[in-house]
Amino acid sequence: METNYDAIIIGAGPAGLTSGIYLSRAKMKVLILDSGIAGGQMVLTHEVANYPGYEGISGYMLSMNMKNQAEKFGCDIKTNIRIDSMSLEGAEKKITLANGDEFTAKSVIIATGGRSRKIGAEGEDKFAGRGISYCATCDGDFFQDKEIIVIGGGNAALEEAVALTTYASKLTIVHMLDQWQAFESAVAEMEENPKIDYIMESRIVEFKGEQGLQEVIIENLKTGEKYTKKIDGVFIFIGYEPRTEDFAGVIKMNDYKEILTDAHFSTNIEGVFAAGDCIHKKYRQITTAVADGTNAALNALEFLNK
Repeated sequence: METNYDAIIIGAGPAGLTSGIYLSRAKMKVLILDSGIAGGQMVLTHEVANYPGYEGISGYMLSMNMKNQAEKFGCDIKTNIRIDSMSLEGAEKKITLANGDEFTAKSVIIATGGRSRKIGAEGEDKFAGRGISYCATCDGDFFQDKEIIVIGGGNAALEEAVALTTYASKLTIVHMLDQWQAFESAVAEMEENPKIDYIMESRIVEFKGEQGLQEVIIENLKTGEKYTKKIDGVFIFIGYEPRTEDFAGVIKMNDYKEILTDAHFSTNIEGVFAAGDCIHKKYRQITTAVADGTNAALNALEFLNK
């Protein structure tokens, strides 16, 4: 088993896979590690409609295409692993997995992406997977002919709400603000769907039920009024938070736990780069993650060739 690499990439989402494609095509020995499956948050997207070259493709299929391309160029990819410890300082970086496997590299690219953000309401953890979901692609078919709620007001919430009407008999969007944070095209498609209704300036403050979710308590943020609504399921799409906790105290971050990089996608440690949704930036799209992964890989390649 190979243990010494030119580059180790932590994270197999679009940023990590793109970095792997570029570096391995440049004849570098590359290892990609991920705690889940290849694709990251991209896998959860029902349909990707704005990726250049594709009029519409599932996030899962796009993930598999990227993974296969990285492997074709020679990347070693290990998924569903857990990192036990890391030593990123110095010329040789070392990563040890929970099973005892050790890998070394001259450079590291952090591309750990993000995770779905929770709303923090009472009962959310209790009913996660028992009526509450963060993934339309994963769980939509469990709600065939059911009435569901979608929480959120951005592009993801509105686009996934439309996708979920394939299964649901009725869908209500609950949004905290008085206007949408989505593109006009997403708003128009949502408003044209006869199965969708929405409640603005409101939030869910509690999830209730016995074995599974049965009802929610909704609060009107203008009046303070609270009322109960019976429901079969809730999907939450309020954005992501970066997966950077493993680098706390080692890699410099801002108050939002986003990794800080310079113009060359370098972190505060020489030879350690970062890309994708885990870094500080304004926009988070598959295309921006791919661009980050490209830049990080090319800068890492320049570093390796010195």
